[in-house]
Amino acid sequence: MPASTRFAAAAHIMALLAADRSRPQTSEALAKSLATNPAVARRILGALAKAGLTQSELGKGGGARLARGPKKITLADIYRAVETPGLLPAPRAAPDPACPVGRSIGAPLAAVSEAAEAAFLSSLEAVTLKQFAKEIAAVDAAAKSAA
Repeated sequence: MPASTRFAAAAHIMALLAADRSRPQTSEALAKSLATNPAVARRILGALAKAGLTQSELGKGGGARLARGPKKITLADIYRAVETPGLLPAPRAAPDPACPVGRSIGAPLAAVSEAAEAAFLSSLEAVTLKQFAKEIAAVDAAAKSAA
């Protein structure tokens, strides 16, 4: 099963919006940076807006903006806006109830999954969008000076 890329795309969009807060960004411009279709960018922006992280300005010169300052948005906020909870997917089919492992694995597996997700979200809570955008800018500056 392929891993979801929604969080990576949403973090990319939010970093772009944080990097240039002077004007709204169009879905076309965001999609170009993501190397994807504008419809994908709009779908992600819709989820981010529903979570209260972005807002749209309509009309000529319109586009997406951050709904609040980047210091008040964490990577966990972005993750929750675009991803379905559960790092470890549930089995596709019910295990064999005659198997001692199959009939008993559900609760221990769920506990491990919940603990992993809590640790993951805790690490994302520790990083603000401002910090994330600053790290991106530092990596870009280092790459430019090395070139």
